[in-house]
Amino acid sequence: MAAPTMRCCLKRVLVQRPSHLFSGTDCHSSVVPCFGHLQITSRYYAKKQSMAKPKKRTLEPRINRILRLAPPLPSEPKDDVYLTWCYQRPIYEAEVALNMLKKFQQLEFVSPNQPVYAKLALDMALDKKKVVPFVATILFPHCFRESVNKVVVFTENAEEAAFAREYGADFVGATELISPILNGEITADYYVSVPSMLTKLKALRGTLNTKFPKTRSGSVGFDIPQMVNFFRLCHEYVVINDNLIETPIATLDMPNDQILANLDALIKDVCKYKPLHYGPFVTSLILQSLSGEGLLVKVEPFLPKGAVKKKVEKEAEEKAEEKNRDVEEEEMQKAG
Repeated sequence: MAAPTMRCCLKRVLVQRPSHLFSGTDCHSSVVPCFGHLQITSRYYAKKQSMAKPKKRTLEPRINRILRLAPPLPSEPKDDVYLTWCYQRPIYEAEVALNMLKKFQQLEFVSPNQPVYAKLALDMALDKKKVVPFVATILFPHCFRESVNKVVVFTENAEEAAFAREYGADFVGATELISPILNGEITADYYVSVPSMLTKLKALRGTLNTKFPKTRSGSVGFDIPQMVNFFRLCHEYVVINDNLIETPIATLDMPNDQILANLDALIKDVCKYKPLHYGPFVTSLILQSLSGEGLLVKVEPFLPKGAVKKKVEKEAEEKAEEKNRDVEEEEMQKAG
């Protein structure tokens, strides 16, 4: 009976004063020495796993499927009164469109001396880049502007200065024109210079900005009469919204052949800013008067020759040429 009595007493002692009996073993236990260097985190919760948000279903695939299955719109209406959005937009020949614009002007009783605008949509895509939007100048074959541009010519040669004044330059001089230009006493639309003056005009670069004479823009050269004549009568157009050109090309009271000549010159000049093997640079053309509606016009007759050739055809030709070249080299090696 001694063993049960001893267990009962030990149990009673442990329940009453447990801390005094094991006070020496609380912090100096040899049982867990290997866990002393463990870093116990103070966070008592786990990071919430982010749930992937379900992707919203867009209607674009469904819309594309509907458009693909929908029948094409009819090209010509069968009645005199119809809804325009129910039919394809008509595409006219350029001369037919001009006759329609002139007819609109007569029916609306507006001035015939109103500008005709050409709106061009451009394909700016290249291989890995895009054509940078640009500002260009053109001299139309048939001038329609009543005013001329003001031109300043920089030259130190007395003979060249005399030629510039004879052909209509507004201001002619050398370094003595720098101070009046900086002070705003002399302003002009275009500034023309001979190459030897460029190093002396560096002070004007910040003031003139894009109007500073540049070889690329044709405002630097030795032919003073030609440059003065060009910039006095030239017309400036600019690419807006990354791929659009909207510019006047004539007035409505001009003959159709003159308007078409100006339109052809504009499109040919625009196409210079992109290599022809990439395909047509101008993708659509709209002619519109100041008071009339815009008419969609066929642009293919005005594109330069070779512009309609696709890049794929160009690459196929290059591969065929390389293959023929390899065959010729093999034949030459066998013959040697």
